[in-house]
Amino acid sequence: MLVHVVKSKIHRVKCTGADLNYIGSITIDQDLMEAANIIEGEKVQIVNNNNGERLETYVIPGPRNSGEITLNGAAARKVAVGDVLILIAYAMMDFEEAKIFKPSLVFPDENTNLLK
Repeated sequence: MLVHVVKSKIHRVKCTGADLNYIGSITIDQDLMEAANIIEGEKVQIVNNNNGERLETYVIPGPRNSGEITLNGAAARKVAVGDVLILIAYAMMDFEEAKIFKPSLVFPDENTNLLK
C-alpha cells in the first residue's frame, strides 16, 4: 500500500509578488527550495494563512538569497503581497517506509523569507 506523506514544507513565508500575467506556477528562492528538498517543476500545495485559500501549482526557481515567493498566473488572484503562506510538497511512499520517513521542514525568517 502507498500513502501520501509530507515530504517538504516551507513554513510561514510572506508572499513577495503576485504576477497575473505570467504563465503559471510559484517562484521560490532557490536557497529555500534546496533547504526544503523541493525541485523545479515539483507540485506544491500553497496554504494562505491570511484568507484560507489552498491551491496547487508547480515550482520554478527564483534568485538565490532573494526571499522571493511569487504566485504567478491565475494563482496570483488567491494571494496578496504580504500574505503569510505555507508551502507543502507530498510524496507517495510504501506504508512501512512512511512510518520512518522524516520530511524536510524549513522555518525561514518571517520578515525576510531568508534562511536563518
